[in-house]
Amino acid sequence: MPKIIFKYKDKEVIIDEKNNDLTILEIAQKNGIDIEGSCEGSLACSTCHIIVDKEWYSMLDKPSWDEEDMLDLATGLTLTSRLGCQITVTDKLDGLKISLPFVQSDIRLNNKKY
Repeated sequence: MPKIIFKYKDKEVIIDEKNNDLTILEIAQKNGIDIEGSCEGSLACSTCHIIVDKEWYSMLDKPSWDEEDMLDLATGLTLTSRLGCQITVTDKLDGLKISLPFVQSDIRLNNKKY
């Protein structure tokens, strides 16, 4: 039973997932964690963008070319960014730590709100 640690909104949520073979996106949505997933995991958007902890990134399968292409559209991209719909949780990922990217919706330039 793998544990997944989500960090977002200044808090940490630990989820004990009983089912292997669910994606990070599915686990998050099942547990009320705010990951959008507009394309419902079909690899047609980047709304399930997550940031994998550096210690865990190399333990994941490498992203496909299609995933890397979609990640180019993500806001707040980092070197350890992935799409939550493309990471299937198995027992080997017990303790996986991920963060949801911070997206600032109130951008100000020269004291003007955009």
